[in-house]
Amino acid sequence: MVEELSDEAKELLLQFQSYQQQLQNILIQKETLKLQEIEVEKALEELNATKQTSAYKIVGNIMLSKSVEDLKKELNESKEELSLRIKSIESVELKIKEKLKELQNKLKDIIKE
Repeated sequence: MVEELSDEAKELLLQFQSYQQQLQNILIQKETLKLQEIEVEKALEELNATKQTSAYKIVGNIMLSKSVEDLKKELNESKEELSLRIKSIESVELKIKEKLKELQNKLKDIIKE
């Protein structure tokens, strides 16, 4: 069937496949960031529940003692950064989905001809 397609249809199909791959990569990145965000939220919950004034942070292969307030500040900043990155990825995801829909409609029109 691919041999029967026009050059334009083949090109559109290649573009469509490329955008599908990009969407797949974006969705994987988004899921990874969401998991990181959940981890940060859980760490914040634990820090908010503790009565201790210091806690440990793992940095590479060592653990550093830091004040709970400093750790909360770092985690909140990290959470904000993750949230911004997720929003950015969602914006790219939306654009890719729109482009896929556009290409899908073009392909349908060409195939109907």
